[in-house]
Amino acid sequence: MHRSAFCLLAGVALSWPLAASARDLPAAPAPVADTADSDIIVVGKGQTRQVQQLDQADIAILTPGTSALKAIAKLPSVNFQSADAFGAYEWSERVSIRSFNQNQIGFTLDGIPLGDGSYGNTNGLHISRAISSENVGQTIVSQGAGAIGTQATNNLGGTIEFRSSDPTAKFGVQANGTYGSNDTYRTFLRLDTGVLGDNGPAAYVSYGYLTTGKWKGFGKQKQNQVNAKFTAPLSPAVRLVGTFNFSDRREQDYQDLSLDQIRRLGLNLDNVSNNFPLAVQIADVGANRGDTGAPKFNPAAGTVYPAPYGATGTVDDSYFDASGLRQDYLASFGVETRKGSSIHGELKAYYHSNHGQGTWFTPYVPSPSGVPISVRTTEYDIRRKGVFGSIGTDLGMFGDVTVGGWYERNDFRQARRFYALDSRTVPTRSALQLQNLPFFTQRYGAYTTDTLQYYVQDKLTFGALTVDLGWKGFQVKNKASQIVVSDTAVGAIDATDWFQPHAGVAYKLNNSAELFADFTESKRAFVSAWTNGPFSTGQNGFNALISTNKLKPEQSDTFEGGARFKSGRFNGSLVGYYVDFSNRILGTTVGAGIVGNLATLANVGSVRTYGLEAAGEVKLPYGFGIFASYAYNDSTYRDDVAVAGGTPRLIKGKTTVDSPKHLAKAEVTYNGSVFFGRIGGNYMSRRYFTYTNDQSVPGRVIVDATIGAHVTIADRKFEIQGNATNLFDKKYIATIGSNGFGYAGDNQTLLAGAPAQFFVTLKAGF
Repeated sequence: MHRSAFCLLAGVALSWPLAASARDLPAAPAPVADTADSDIIVVGKGQTRQVQQLDQADIAILTPGTSALKAIAKLPSVNFQSADAFGAYEWSERVSIRSFNQNQIGFTLDGIPLGDGSYGNTNGLHISRAISSENVGQTIVSQGAGAIGTQATNNLGGTIEFRSSDPTAKFGVQANGTYGSNDTYRTFLRLDTGVLGDNGPAAYVSYGYLTTGKWKGFGKQKQNQVNAKFTAPLSPAVRLVGTFNFSDRREQDYQDLSLDQIRRLGLNLDNVSNNFPLAVQIADVGANRGDTGAPKFNPAAGTVYPAPYGATGTVDDSYFDASGLRQDYLASFGVETRKGSSIHGELKAYYHSNHGQGTWFTPYVPSPSGVPISVRTTEYDIRRKGVFGSIGTDLGMFGDVTVGGWYERNDFRQARRFYALDSRTVPTRSALQLQNLPFFTQRYGAYTTDTLQYYVQDKLTFGALTVDLGWKGFQVKNKASQIVVSDTAVGAIDATDWFQPHAGVAYKLNNSAELFADFTESKRAFVSAWTNGPFSTGQNGFNALISTNKLKPEQSDTFEGGARFKSGRFNGSLVGYYVDFSNRILGTTVGAGIVGNLATLANVGSVRTYGLEAAGEVKLPYGFGIFASYAYNDSTYRDDVAVAGGTPRLIKGKTTVDSPKHLAKAEVTYNGSVFFGRIGGNYMSRRYFTYTNDQSVPGRVIVDATIGAHVTIADRKFEIQGNATNLFDKKYIATIGSNGFGYAGDNQTLLAGAPAQFFVTLKAGF
């Protein structure tokens, strides 16, 4: 959007959400979740943009250990997918909003940036590793481009802001234990100190443990997690806050599928992690056929794949094993003002350390020992440190003015290594262990990202009219160098835009209804890695991008408007939106996605999106409630893609990948003095996984349910809760795009959804 257009919108001004400021600190939860307040909150009064909020009760009613992202799946325009019952399996975890995928959405925890949400996250971590779901106090979702004060430089399609719960005012202990399908065990323990002394500090520490067997194939997914938080008042208006989070997550993968594989071998096809000799035989046949390009160590294995794959099989039908291994430390310390302070703001510093490996037992590269398989890793080491803050106050006729800033230095190392196996009969390495002593390092790069962002916002009130005006700006500098000389690009590039305007208005019609409208411009900075961003291409390609200044940051211009209603037992909203997404960046690779070939990057045109969102809840008598949401989204490519020396890719007018036109969610809840329950359905229409729309997966309806009872005896709370996911055992494809998207034709980029799963949880607190 041209800068001059902002002047025309000055009277329509931007939204900066009061709900996302440091003034609105989360309330401390009860030791055992109180399901009596589990209704959705449609954030309304005074907001000049579409923004909604969920509290801890909306997470607590789901299976313990469920990702906080799965809890927001019931909100309009939120498309969440995962191949496991918990929504925490990172290789499959996907969330999109209004057709923007997760690396185009800003994520924060207590203001700490969590990065771009991708699987191989190079600048952050998933929320499931950042904090146990029981300690998430509030989740705020903005389906537009989000709050300008959010610590994110990628929020083209909205923000998801998580807030940890505060320590409780009184001493307390919470203990939860879960058992369920596939030998799932989960324990959660939390100790609250209560307020020490007279209005003194308070703290909590918690420990969570999860182990679950895969629902198909063989393997486990495990996690150990520690969270701690303290608060200490410095004055009636200011307090110290500190957090510490540790996570060790190790998950064995499910096999990526194609439609052809599903037709031939079914949705239950998986890795053969229990049968190493079979994996060796498949690799031998692949080498003999020339499918892998590897040496033929065992010609006697022949050229026909063993059962059940047979003559129509491929070397990629089943691998031996693969996994994701992540260890994270995340800490913060700072000061913040309390809600209602005349001068409001915060100042916090944070540090994040991550060591991770993604492993794959590959038949494409043999071990030096003659075993036709080796263990290939993609290795990550993140060291992030940063500081962010804001300060504001009411300046009378000039409104409530806030200014803020954020700086981060991210030192990132990324490697591609291969580790040897020494036996053809038994695996001599485990996918659940961090690998060491490689026989070959293919790529090893050092990447530095310096981020500087600021924002200015002004909230003006004229009776029933609220006007928000503001802008943000950033400069993100990316540098790459090679520790081991390889085919990856080195150099420097930056994305700079010091003025990204936001404007919005809200008009209160009466005590029950209001109208709002807003405009947001946002850019997405580049990331630094050889798996993503400008350095994911070869040196010649990178030099061409730099010398011609051809690669431009992606940009979105979002317009939205709607109405909110709150009267008696009804609470709802109706919103329409239009998004102009330009400078779309596409990386094109040759070969199967899992092989990891370098990409060719280019800006390939724009996307136009428009849609409608509706959400509402009704609180019925006798503890019953109904919530429903519906979203219609029409998102299409506006340009064909030129191919050097070839025929253009004709995708103009085609629906964007992984963008269902219809999303409908509904749930019925009951909250009584003893018993509680919930049953919810989630409908998603057809999704395409090629740019030309020649391949797709059908729509589906998934139903989850909860039933339970709780009692309080002498200030001790006891609860039993039963959960069912995919209650009617629907066979469906959950995640699409696990290995990216292609222009046309079938692709091994799908993951099957988990079947019906059942869990029971006992909770106790005092």
